[in-house]
Amino acid sequence: MTGRINVKNLILRFGFIPALLMVLVMGTGCGKNTATSDKTIKVYYVNASETGIISQDYELTSSMDDSDAAITELISVLKEMPDRMQYEAPISGGIELIGYSLHDKLLTLNFNPNYLELGRTIEILDRAAIVRTFTQLDSIEYVSFQIEGTPITDHYGNVIGNMSADTFIYNAGNEINTYEKVELKLFFASSDGTKLVPVYRSVVYNSNISMEKLAVEQVISGPNTDIAFPTLSKDAKVKSINVKDGVCYIDFDSAFLYQPNSVSAEVAIYSVVNTLTELPNINKVVFSVNGESAFTYMDYLINGSYERNLDLID
Repeated sequence: MTGRINVKNLILRFGFIPALLMVLVMGTGCGKNTATSDKTIKVYYVNASETGIISQDYELTSSMDDSDAAITELISVLKEMPDRMQYEAPISGGIELIGYSLHDKLLTLNFNPNYLELGRTIEILDRAAIVRTFTQLDSIEYVSFQIEGTPITDHYGNVIGNMSADTFIYNAGNEINTYEKVELKLFFASSDGTKLVPVYRSVVYNSNISMEKLAVEQVISGPNTDIAFPTLSKDAKVKSINVKDGVCYIDFDSAFLYQPNSVSAEVAIYSVVNTLTELPNINKVVFSVNGESAFTYMDYLINGSYERNLDLID
């Protein structure tokens, strides 16, 4: 299957390409890419117009059990321009991989300073192609990028951190492979759990996913910065979400009620409310758990609709 990221709709919608921060989200569920056979994997390339990533099946000559050999082989493949000229190798054009290390299923790739010269769009597509290729190996769960030993950062100077296959939305069960990039303003907790901290995150997402569901799932996934802290249980699932007349109705499963983080109930609730009301079509949020619209969350009675709360923002 071919995965493509379409930026035309982004430009039409926003008039610009937002700053890029990779995020981990799956379109139809979480997990590693699936190889079609024991030694066949998909190698990802950037299309020549630099609007998407495209995969080709590749048969490894190295053993899957020999991590170093498989990584070295894939590095060579990702450097080589494919026969079909509409594809571009993600490690090319002056970008040099000067070293790598593998520890506890984390593959760290160290690039030369030319990496900094990549445009925002091609940089995120190169990263998507590289990460999705390597994380098909059983020995690799995460990939991090460095430039001469220094972790790469986004447009705001935030360290991007470890990336997994789930960082990139890839709806493997759907033939609709239209992708867009959007910048979300998410709210997480302060260090003492009493205030909200805004975090800007650029997400590559499948256009058949609603923006409100995307935003809430990003809050559930937690921040990828040390200036903010999680507000919701990572086990919480969105059972349904819809918007009518400016009100977003969101139904969680019972895992939403479990709070493993040191935050107040008010901060947790308004991390969702303030995130959703940043979207132009949402003014209020109504919560429910397993269909029940009145419930107790920690010591907080949840009932009715909630509007943005600016007083909680740090």
